[in-house]
Amino acid sequence: MSRHRPGGSGRGVRVAEQVHKELAELIRSEVDDPRVGMVTLTGVELTRDYAYATVHFTVLPDDPQTVADTLAGLRRAGGFLRGQLGRRVRIHTTPELRFVHDTSTAHGMQMSRLIDEAVAQRADDEPAGEGHDPDSEADRGHGDAGRGERGGRTDGR
Repeated sequence: MSRHRPGGSGRGVRVAEQVHKELAELIRSEVDDPRVGMVTLTGVELTRDYAYATVHFTVLPDDPQTVADTLAGLRRAGGFLRGQLGRRVRIHTTPELRFVHDTSTAHGMQMSRLIDEAVAQRADDEPAGEGHDPDSEADRGHGDAGRGERGGRTDGR
């Protein structure tokens, strides 16, 4: 998800990807704050002038206390990370880092759970005999593994 603001150049996208890569490595290997544990950077968005980088992250476990602690640790390490980033990525302005918890993973898991519940409810509501019939006319011919397009043998016999 590393990206430059809409309408940006290809260079902006490349710079955002490089910032993403370098920050992930720096957080993994250089940040010693115990509040910063299992962090995954999910994306970096840069402003056109590279003055600000919004860094999206997820953390495990994804409970409110862990998220708050991690955010505090990342903000505390922000100056250090910016300095190291300036040494690793050669751009005219090293961006100020803004960390934001990415809730898309939790949202996706919630949506998946809702879909599973709806499917289970539908299966419970469906009367016996109205389900999938493997011998129905519409299903014939789809399970012929090992046969060619015409349903014949493919081994030449």
